[in-house]
Formats: sequence, C-alpha cells, structure tokens
Amino acid sequence: MPGYKVHVSGSIVAGALVLLGLANIGLYVIDPQQVVVLFVLCVLGALFPDIDTDSKGKRIYYSGMLLLSLTLIYFDQFQWAAYLGILAMLPGISAHRGWTHTWWAMLMVPIPMLILPYYVYGQPFPTLLPYYVAFVTGYFSHLLLDREL
Repeated sequence: MPGYKVHVSGSIVAGALVLLGLANIGLYVIDPQQVVVLFVLCVLGALFPDIDTDSKGKRIYYSGMLLLSLTLIYFDQFQWAAYLGILAMLPGISAHRGWTHTWWAMLMVPIPMLILPYYVYGQPFPTLLPYYVAFVTGYFSHLLLDREL
C-alpha cells in the first residue's frame, strides 16, 4: 500500500486537476486565499483514511488540522474550528481499513462541512461546496491509490 508521501502527492495532483478543471469550465473562480485552504483540506482528506494507525501520515494529518484550526481561530471562526475538531476525532472509532476505506465514508465524512454551516449559520450551499469537494477529492485520491475503488 502507498505511504503518506504518495497519498499527499496524489491529493495535490488530484486537487489541482479538479480545481483547474472547474475553473476552466467556469464553475469556480480562483481565490488565492481560499485555494490554500482547499489544498490543505484536500491533503487532509487524503490522509484521513489512514490516521487510525500510528504513522507519519497521522502526524501530518493532525498537524494540518491544528494549523487549519489555528487559522480559523485567528480569523474569529471559532465554530468552524470546533466542527473541524469533531471531524478530526472520527477515525478514533474505527479499526484500520475499516469504514474509513469505503466510498460511502468518502462522501459522508465531510458532510458536516455542508450541513452544519447551512443549518446553524444560514450559509448557502454554493459557498460551502468547494470545501466539501476539496476534502472528497483528497479522500478519493487515497482510495484510488489504495485500489479500494
């Protein structure tokens, strides 16, 4: 199975392809500040399935989550930081290569990024969709590289 370096590289390639593809067809307008967050989410999505083991990928994942949480806190986005913390804890309830390596988890794990801001803050789905797509893209690249899809 590929290691964390392959998963990180794969997520960056997949994220760039999706981002450029969506920008090319006019579904996304590139915002440099947002793009940084999207790539962080993409990498985190790629590392998520393997963080139920003691690995370098796990340390990178939690370092990225910490960096993203601190960034959200810096910009007074405390609720988003709290939701991110909940998402970070989910793999702790799984055995390795359990539910985290399924196609349905790829789609369901980042759902709180869409539902909670919509219901709690009234954020429209179109403004939240890039974050969801970024995480799913990274997750997809992981499952593809592990030959789970």
